[in-house]
Amino acid sequence: MTQYASVRYVVDDVPAAVEFYTRHLGFTLHTSPAPAAFADVVRGPLRLLLSGPASSGARATPPEAAEPGRNRIHLIVDDLDAEIDRLKGAGVPFRSEPVSGPGGRQILVGDPAGNLVELFQPASR
Repeated sequence: MTQYASVRYVVDDVPAAVEFYTRHLGFTLHTSPAPAAFADVVRGPLRLLLSGPASSGARATPPEAAEPGRNRIHLIVDDLDAEIDRLKGAGVPFRSEPVSGPGGRQILVGDPAGNLVELFQPASR
């Protein structure tokens, strides 16, 4: 059995979230037992749990912690500029401008529920 590191995102619309992650960010659908309530997608060792309002994961979330955006998943890309161009062409909403630092460059995109995804290109070593 494959071992994944799992992250749960609470989303408003499970099918829209599945479409976003599989179409734009290279995830594949892992399971979708209740399409309106829950699905999970994988990319490498990351299993992203997409929990809709009817899911137990969403119902267990206290109201003060239900807003998206405080945490984010971090996806490494080979060419940040090419990813920015590709995603802009697809109409994906950006939540920041590119930022450079000693470790590399990054930009934030928002999924359909407003959760953040960081695209990161490591600095050349």
